[in-house]
Amino acid sequence: MAVLLLVAAITMAAWIATDPYRVIRAEFMRQRIAAGLSKGSIDVAGHRWTYAYSDDAPASAPTIVMLHGFTGSKENWYPLARELHGRYRLLIPDLPGWGESERKPGTDYGFVAQSARVAAFIDAVSPKGTSSGASPRRPVVLLGHSMGGGIAALTAARYPRRVSRVGLLDAAGVRFDDNRFGEEVLAGRNPFAVSDVATMRRYLDTVYHDASAKPWIPQPIDRIYIARRVRDAAFEQSVLDRIGRSNERFLPGLEAANIHQPALLLWCRQDAVIDPSALRLYAARIPQARRMLLDGCGHMSLMEKPREVAQAVIDLADTPVTKPSEPKP
Repeated sequence: MAVLLLVAAITMAAWIATDPYRVIRAEFMRQRIAAGLSKGSIDVAGHRWTYAYSDDAPASAPTIVMLHGFTGSKENWYPLARELHGRYRLLIPDLPGWGESERKPGTDYGFVAQSARVAAFIDAVSPKGTSSGASPRRPVVLLGHSMGGGIAALTAARYPRRVSRVGLLDAAGVRFDDNRFGEEVLAGRNPFAVSDVATMRRYLDTVYHDASAKPWIPQPIDRIYIARRVRDAAFEQSVLDRIGRSNERFLPGLEAANIHQPALLLWCRQDAVIDPSALRLYAARIPQARRMLLDGCGHMSLMEKPREVAQAVIDLADTPVTKPSEPKP
């Protein structure tokens, strides 16, 4: 038995040594299974997508697609997915370029390009509909957080046959009131950059307000995570240049006036990334949206207040709607 344990330990150490990030992926797998989710992949819009999903819902239940934010991944949605499991069909992708989905050098991963890819993803994976319209698939409830919120806003505005309802959580894409995060972005820096333990803690302190929701990253896992973020630094900067400083940085807010579906605008009062003033700016463009401002949480509302967010999503998903038409070219 001692020899077997020694062999197992050596094998495990060698397995981790060839790819240290496997330790973090193993934890993500544990979280996914605990949330009742499976994992799938599909080739869509020139990229290999990896996504978590659950079909444990009534056949008539709406499908909810969830889009993560900048430096995020599908795993950010798992606490909310646990609250919604069994009530809706859930699809939670790593956006192209992020997480386990494919990244291609020199490719545009900004708001506009990603919204077109998301529309194609919805066409590929949402349940088949019964109509003979332009989209044979049933429209989905589309949720977006932070950068994903900007992508969701553009997708709902430009591809309304794909989206029956839209929820924007702490969404990027409008010129909110000045804060430290916004000032650093406009100055050309990446305030989310992680290069050592100090900057990792700064990053976590920026996005979380509720200390109890903040992930615990012990040694040596912190070193593995930091090394991954260092490797991704150039990619992160290129995306931030596109969504934070290019001529499309405020396009989601401008085109939100074309969102006529039922909508949810949800922010946290202590959000130090996308200032809560953004809620008011989006609301001016989407007057039919239900507005929620939660207290005691920061930028990660979906992880800090999953029960409150889940109830808001349920109210949105169960709202009766009429089918929108595609805009004429």
